[in-house]
Parts: sequence; structure tokens; C-alpha cells
Amino acid sequence: MDAVDATMEKLRAQCLSRGASGIQGLARFFRQLDRDGSRSLDADEFRRGLAKLGLVLDQAEAEGVCRRWDRDSSGTLDLEEFLRALRPPMSQAREAVIAAAFAKLDRSGDGVVTVDDLRGVYSGRAHPKVRSGEWTEDEVLRRFLDNFDSSEKDGQVTLAEFQDYYSGVSASMNTDEEFVAMMTSAWQL
Repeated sequence: MDAVDATMEKLRAQCLSRGASGIQGLARFFRQLDRDGSRSLDADEFRRGLAKLGLVLDQAEAEGVCRRWDRDSSGTLDLEEFLRALRPPMSQAREAVIAAAFAKLDRSGDGVVTVDDLRGVYSGRAHPKVRSGEWTEDEVLRRFLDNFDSSEKDGQVTLAEFQDYYSGVSASMNTDEEFVAMMTSAWQL
């Protein structure tokens, strides 16, 4: 294991010790730090951001991580690639049940879930804000979809975005059986 891999393991362990929201919380925090919307941070921004969350890296560790996920040689860390690498790997059983849930939602079969796909699977009519007239049913479905969407919130969720969301959930569950049971129940698979 090289130094960057060891640093990633250290960060992963620190995040997972915070429970299910550890990596997701880190992702939210980094997106707030990314003031220019570039979806990248330099080594100093990265290290200071981690320190604010109580996750400590020295300068050499931060620079090594930034170099590993510097996709365009700009000297900055690509946040999405870094966060994807930070999440623990999932077993085939977990990946299969996530793919099954996605397939259920992707009614058109085009590899992207949209409000139109959701409309065919779920109804938002009983949502309190729809009942009060504050939101339309499509607004409820869009907000539901936004939970799985990347930071761009383009109204389209790919399998990769769905897997990213559930990899954060997966990290907080000890066994494949527990995760598969939760997904099967939640998505009525």
C-alpha cells in the first residue's frame, strides 16, 4: 500500500467512525467550500476543510491525495473522484440489489431516472405539501429524485449517482444480508 492509499484508509476510517453520514457529510461540506463551483479544491483548501471537521492530514498527505485525484493537472483535487474513491468497496450482493432498485425506477430503460420514470412507479399525491396545494406532484417527485442526484441536480439520476448514494448508506451497514433486506423492503423488490 502506498502513502496515498494509507492516507485514504485513514480518512475512510475517520469518516466511517462518524456513522452513516460521515462520507456524505464530508461531501456536503466540500461542496460548500468549493465557492467557485469548479468541483475541485487545492491542497491547502482540502487540508483546512478536513481540519475544520476534525479530520487531520499533514501537508504532505494532503498534497499526495490532491495529486492522485488531479485529473487535469491543475494542481487541484477533483471532489467527485475523491469522494468516490473514499467510499468503501461494495460486495456483489450489494451492487446487485442497488442495480435492481435502479432498474425498477428506470421505467424507460435508458439508464437515467427522471421524474417521468418515477411517475410510473410512485405517486406523490398523498404528500402533505401536494395535499395543501403548496407543491405539485411533479415537484415532490423531483425533490425525491434530487436525493440521489449529484451536486448538479439536473433532474436525471444515473446508475453511478444512485450507486454513489447507496455506497454511503452501505458503509454504515455491517452485513450484506442487512443491506439487501433494507433495499428489498425500501424499494419493494
